[in-house]
Amino acid sequence: MTTRIIPIALLGAAAIGFTACNSGGEIKKVKGVEYQIVKDAKGKNAAIGDIVEFNLIAKVDTTTLNDTWKQGQPGVMRLDSARNGDWQAVLPYLSPGDSAVVYVSCDTILKNIPADQLSRVPAWLKKGNKITINLSLVSIKTEEQYNKEMEAKQAEQMKKMEEQKAAQLPLDDKSLQEYFAKNNIKAEKTASGLYYTIQKPGSGAQIAKGQMASMKYTGKTLDGNIFDSNVDSAVAARGGHDTKPLTFTVGMGQMIPGVDEGVALLKKGAKAVFYLPSPIAYGPQSPSPQIPANAIMIFEVEITDVKDAPAPAPAPNK
Repeated sequence: MTTRIIPIALLGAAAIGFTACNSGGEIKKVKGVEYQIVKDAKGKNAAIGDIVEFNLIAKVDTTTLNDTWKQGQPGVMRLDSARNGDWQAVLPYLSPGDSAVVYVSCDTILKNIPADQLSRVPAWLKKGNKITINLSLVSIKTEEQYNKEMEAKQAEQMKKMEEQKAAQLPLDDKSLQEYFAKNNIKAEKTASGLYYTIQKPGSGAQIAKGQMASMKYTGKTLDGNIFDSNVDSAVAARGGHDTKPLTFTVGMGQMIPGVDEGVALLKKGAKAVFYLPSPIAYGPQSPSPQIPANAIMIFEVEITDVKDAPAPAPAPNK
């Protein structure tokens, strides 16, 4: 029931067709790597510590090792000192808009591989072969510039996600109210949009943030499709886990928001049902084919144990 959203910036790049034979440029060598400038645009070259974006197609004979144009986004890396035989040694000689063909000898690569690992190298990595890399430098940024851009992109993505949640929440709330009316369910509602019913109140203190809760659960969509459970052994096996209670630290983001919030309303021994509108479940990110995008989710839960989190280990003496 954990979720992780990994933002991906799809930056389009037009593939540039070029080969060494039609460039007429001088073949140069740096740190055991040969390269030939195909296009030399005006501008400042990359420096150690810069963040560079690049497109490339790397091939050995007819085998394509990497193609960032086909992947739909440039490669990104921090420019550091390259080892002997590393194609990245060419990057400090390029500026944005430059193109080059780089040749990396497989012999050089093989020299850097421990003898006990040579039996596991791919078939194309053999003596006499050369990797040909068609390389185009897209941009050069300082680390500070790059971090600011990434922060701005992430802020924009978060804004869009919040707008999507705000638009989706009333739709899900309407569906839930219709479901409750149809099934004669009286549920409590929280400010986040979570609905819940408590079948068994449990005993002791209410679960606090930072405590460890152990929980039996069954998760299903609003149409009754069970997608996960640690109660039903067949469903658990399908999900690749056993039927032991799930233990997690409450309020630390280890669960999807609606479950994390719901468990904090309960006590040890409690049984409850949580009704999660999609913005506090998985939202538009479907974690499996059994869960549609923007799915409303129902979790039947039982809290089997509650413990304080163990104290952190003392810092080692210096």
